[in-house]
Amino acid sequence: MTDNRTKPEIDAPEGPAPSDLVIRDLIVGDGAEAQPGDTVTVHYLGVEYETGEEFDSSWNRGESIQFPLRGLIQGWQDGIPGMKVGGRRELVIPPHLAYGPAGGHFLGGKTLIFVIDLIDVA
Repeated sequence: MTDNRTKPEIDAPEGPAPSDLVIRDLIVGDGAEAQPGDTVTVHYLGVEYETGEEFDSSWNRGESIQFPLRGLIQGWQDGIPGMKVGGRRELVIPPHLAYGPAGGHFLGGKTLIFVIDLIDVA
């Protein structure tokens, strides 16, 4: 299924970063729908909005990863529910829904873009 998809490419965004979470389905899945609190198996790519620089990718590690949604940043907790297995979704996450203000986490103060392939929900 989506485990066979290739790593996505994210085009450099233009204009100012959004102040609210932006959810955009790139491919609509036809499997089970993720619900708040589910454990999800995903492939994902993350880049910084301003620079377009990649900071993390499950594709680079060569395997998908499983997460409980409750343990993730708020942008993922809000942005993945409603997504269906087999889908690919882009999330643009402002700092207050990601890693907070600058100074703590190395991604603090940054707007992040993730492309997520939903492989399974449990």
